[in-house]
Amino acid sequence: MNEWSIQEVARLAGTTSRTLRHYDAIGLLEPARIGTGGYRYYDSAALVRLQRILLLRELGLGLPQIADVLERPASVDDALVQHLAWLREEQQRLDRQIASVEATLHAHEKGEEPMAEQMFDGFDHTAHKDEVIERWGEQAYADSDRWWQSLDGLEKADWKTQTAALGAAWTDAAARAIAPEGEEAQALAARHVAWLRGIPGTPAATPGGDVAGYVRGLGELYVADPRFAANYGGQAGAEFVRAALAAYADAHL
Repeated sequence: MNEWSIQEVARLAGTTSRTLRHYDAIGLLEPARIGTGGYRYYDSAALVRLQRILLLRELGLGLPQIADVLERPASVDDALVQHLAWLREEQQRLDRQIASVEATLHAHEKGEEPMAEQMFDGFDHTAHKDEVIERWGEQAYADSDRWWQSLDGLEKADWKTQTAALGAAWTDAAARAIAPEGEEAQALAARHVAWLRGIPGTPAATPGGDVAGYVRGLGELYVADPRFAANYGGQAGAEFVRAALAAYADAHL
């Protein structure tokens, strides 16, 4: 059986021995064994668990939430498949951003005007503009767009991280086939509605807005549009989110 010392694992994972000892102290990542002199050694199963921890940290989850996810009955393979899907989506988005910036740089080096249609590929927060306007009107889109433009780079990155973490949590829950009306799924639905309330211009954030109708309508949109469904692991995941949001709307909105 292969084993790695705590120093080797820290180096491989780009973290520190202190962090690994902290993960051990809180029960998040225990070493395979502790050798002479208290030296910690990790096996391949521990490395897989550490990989999942680091991926979940990238999604913006705190250590208590990560511990909760890791203790759920979903298989390691299923969890890693979901993580891989999210990473590939993020890779595609970053590849588009890189190509966009490279095109702008190349144009500047040649003394040419950059092509506007290329400059913002991968950065587009207006991808669903038409759907928003069709369902909730020009004012709703204008308000949300004004809010988005008012954010600085760190605030936008933080919001995107929160969004990705929410999508990953929904995908994980759907993969485990839990009941959409159950306590865990309803807690996710409450978190989703709170996320929506933080976006100016949406009915969820508008006093007197039809929050219940808005939430149900979004659930239908997630299922109907593959671009939205991809955020929740595909069609089945989107259907799970729709059912959970509908149950939450019936009970609380």
